[in-house]
Amino acid sequence: MAKKESGNVILAAVRGFFGAIGGFFSSFGTAVAKGDFATKLSLLWLGAGYARRRQYVKAVIMTVLEAAVIWFTFGFALNYVPKFGTLGTVEPEVVFNIETMQNEYNDFDNSFQILLFSLFSFVVWFAAVIVWMKNVMNAYELQKKAERGEHINTFREDLHSYIEEKFHITLLTLPVLGIVVFTFIPILLLIFVAFTNYDQNHMPPSTLFTWTGLSNFLSLFGGGGLTVTFGYAFVRVLGWTLVWAFFATFTTYIGGILLSVLLNSRKTRLPKLWRTLFIVTIAVPQFVSLLLVRNFFSNGGIVNTICANIGLTGFLRNIGLVSTSYIPFLSAPGWAHVMIILINIWIGVPYQMLIATGVLMNLPTDQLESARVDGARPFQVFKSITMPYLLFVTGPALVTDFVKNINNFNVIYLLTESVYTTTNQAMANSQAKEVDLLVTWLFRLTQDYYNYKMASAIGIIVFVICAVFTLIAFNSMIKGDREGTYQ
Repeated sequence: MAKKESGNVILAAVRGFFGAIGGFFSSFGTAVAKGDFATKLSLLWLGAGYARRRQYVKAVIMTVLEAAVIWFTFGFALNYVPKFGTLGTVEPEVVFNIETMQNEYNDFDNSFQILLFSLFSFVVWFAAVIVWMKNVMNAYELQKKAERGEHINTFREDLHSYIEEKFHITLLTLPVLGIVVFTFIPILLLIFVAFTNYDQNHMPPSTLFTWTGLSNFLSLFGGGGLTVTFGYAFVRVLGWTLVWAFFATFTTYIGGILLSVLLNSRKTRLPKLWRTLFIVTIAVPQFVSLLLVRNFFSNGGIVNTICANIGLTGFLRNIGLVSTSYIPFLSAPGWAHVMIILINIWIGVPYQMLIATGVLMNLPTDQLESARVDGARPFQVFKSITMPYLLFVTGPALVTDFVKNINNFNVIYLLTESVYTTTNQAMANSQAKEVDLLVTWLFRLTQDYYNYKMASAIGIIVFVICAVFTLIAFNSMIKGDREGTYQ
């Protein structure tokens, strides 16, 4: 039943999306078919419909905008878009200029510039087409108002409407532009790079890179007939990423709730003191704490010194758990995985404790009193009232924490970067480590090895995992009338 409801919600959302697109095109077609001469002329001159209705300021603005798009197209975009199919063919060469009697570079292509500026041009053209269609529809609306004898706003009245009934558009304009420029275009660039051979051997401007289709994804999933593939490393890194995200999320979540319940118990003495001690870990910047802990648990750190002095290291070596003169807390598979999760509990539980404390203060007291009157034990109250209420209120934050932990760069990188060295040659061939998350592997591929093509492919996989999990989780949370249960 739950799967059926989830499918219905997703199907309804898809239908609504395509229905809105279909309605937009239908309205545009109606405007073109039934519009008068001025409306039809708006297909060529964007200001025609406004000029016909004496909205001369809007006519000038739309005319200037149209001229700007034309200039952008012929003065900028057409220098790069025609080369988008090949990403450039002219490599840099040093040629002798007879006029200056000096060696100079030829007019070579830059694959990255071609890709980036072509993508930017596509976005501008797409936005221009939407504005063009919406402009024709607006001209048709003005035509209908004139035919009905209704009042047509002046430019000043239109401006005033954007601080009154259309104020939401004014507020959203800059954020939407920021999302398009700083989020949407970089994501599209990431996707396109994943289908190229952009790596250390194809670094513009000295060399060109080109399209390679799905070869990077075939290599990532262990196919493609390549001698050295990323498939072996990808399976292991992906598995550890999901295991880490699960344990890092739920250990801190459950730990924070239990700690909050304990500190809010009437039987706990000096709760403010204990709460302050746990919050101390938040007062110190996380990267400082992680670097200190890394030094504590390093092969020659203070923890290993103490373990050696008390005989623990020798005992573990005798029973076969370690084969070195130190305990490889952060330098060996297994040990490092467990220690990373344990250290994250120490860092993450105080945050969850604060969140849970705020929620517990708003628990429905009438339900708690009713349960106690009915003879419910403390554990039964926690299981049947406290925990369901906490899950209801903090559910979205739990989903966010899981996605955040999939991309938790700081904990993994700062704890293991200079301590952990893989001895697995297959992992090393793919520039990966057993303790890497997909995001730290992606970072190392770009920062240390300039393998942008594989990093982009991994970035797409991370996005898909996070998007699918978020959609399923939030859809599961919003179904039903759960809010009414606690009102």
